[in-house]
Amino acid sequence: MFAGFKTIGTFAVAAVLVSGLIAGCGSKSDKDLKIGMIYELTGNTASYGTSAANGAKLAFKEINAAGGVLGKQIQLVTADNKGEPSESANAMSKVISQNKVVAITGFTVSSCGIAASAVAEANKIPFVAAATVNPRVTVDERTGKVKEYTFRACFIDSFQGTVGANFALNGLKAKRTAVMTDTSSDYSKGLADVFKSTYTKAGGNVVAEEFYLQKDQDYKPILTKIKAQNPDLIYIPGYYEDVGKIIKQARELGMNMPVLGGDAWDSPVLVEMGGAQALNNTFFTNFYSIEDKNPVSNAFVESYRKEYGKTPDSMAAMGYDAAKLLVDGIKRANSTEAGKIKDALSATKKFSSVSGEMSLNENHDAVRGVVIIELKDGKQVYKETVRP
Repeated sequence: MFAGFKTIGTFAVAAVLVSGLIAGCGSKSDKDLKIGMIYELTGNTASYGTSAANGAKLAFKEINAAGGVLGKQIQLVTADNKGEPSESANAMSKVISQNKVVAITGFTVSSCGIAASAVAEANKIPFVAAATVNPRVTVDERTGKVKEYTFRACFIDSFQGTVGANFALNGLKAKRTAVMTDTSSDYSKGLADVFKSTYTKAGGNVVAEEFYLQKDQDYKPILTKIKAQNPDLIYIPGYYEDVGKIIKQARELGMNMPVLGGDAWDSPVLVEMGGAQALNNTFFTNFYSIEDKNPVSNAFVESYRKEYGKTPDSMAAMGYDAAKLLVDGIKRANSTEAGKIKDALSATKKFSSVSGEMSLNENHDAVRGVVIIELKDGKQVYKETVRP
């Protein structure tokens, strides 16, 4: 996953890029403000990226309709990272070097966000990630230093994993848990580590740890091993397509215990893959729920439904928040200079997100609540919001 860091420069010519104006942006003149938007529009995580891109496009449309930023209309340059770290580096290099954007937003996959942030830092371009929860997106794992130009609109694994572990122990009363980790995913490994550490320190017992690779098809050998340990709960911090298959196969083996996961479950494809009945008694931590009411969320939901004819999911909300946060930083900087924008973003306090007021901490991570969702007959049911 990280081999791309040493060869990022060689990828730049390979990106496939689609650029243009969103509705209401005005003409493609030098007077417009170019902002890059890069999401997973194809590939295994396209469900996330498409929703997040829709949320971001709505945000930019609203900003332009309200007069734009610094007297300019936003010209949106969009790119597809295909859910791959190398393609993420390609796309970042292209929008920076060829399209000359002043700042970039996007990304819902942690490994892609990590690769993209390396390019942003090398070029000193402000970058606001939408839903990449691995700590290494904003903090350099080699030096431990905060990346100057990289920010995110979402919480990180350490908070989400802690909330999940506490919910497992206190909400689900699970004293014995099995953990299934996708070893091909930085997201899954990072969230699993936090969950296990918090859970065991609080008195829980991890009775089984099993590993799989993204796109595996037959999980029954692993699940049979887990079943033999008779856990109270299975924790699966994986992506929706794999999780759906895993839970379906677990239920076929008569494993009816609760299953818990993270934000990467949030896709309609989860129910398609697993089936509504099999997904009963399952739970996941998430960024947002439309049932967690506040004025910003209410207005966002109404606008999104009007624009797209459907209810927004959490990825749409995060794309919207990341776009608004980036533009808020540009406005407060009162400049398109990269250094001034990153300083303004670093100082973000009391930003009105769709899930309530939030700030950015010293690591450029959002301090915001974690929502707990239960699946009942294929529908998401809001349980509670746990705030920092």
